[in-house]
Amino acid sequence: MNFFDKGRWKMDYFVVLAIGVPVVAIAAVGCALSQAKMISSCVESMARQPSVAPKVQLAMIIGIAFIESLAIYSLMMSFMLFRKLPSSEAILEIFKQNASSGELLSSAANVIMQSAVR
Repeated sequence: MNFFDKGRWKMDYFVVLAIGVPVVAIAAVGCALSQAKMISSCVESMARQPSVAPKVQLAMIIGIAFIESLAIYSLMMSFMLFRKLPSSEAILEIFKQNASSGELLSSAANVIMQSAVR
């Protein structure tokens, strides 16, 4: 059985996209949490030692710039992945092709097929 014969590569491509989009959202949440932790730690250290506040503030701004660049990259990746997501009609067509070829569908695919028939 050849991997590319029955169009399974299309389904695997969609699965990778469906997993990748939420992972990008998790990366954005991680950026927000790390920025909050960094700012709270820097403000706490400035309150303890006001004499080193300018140095700590400079380090904080540089660190936040690096963290924000990760957030911007994750936003760009999410836009790129959202553009690659197929339409619902294309997904239903692939489900129909896999169902007609005798392959088993998952319960989610069965629900989608039943709702499309109604």
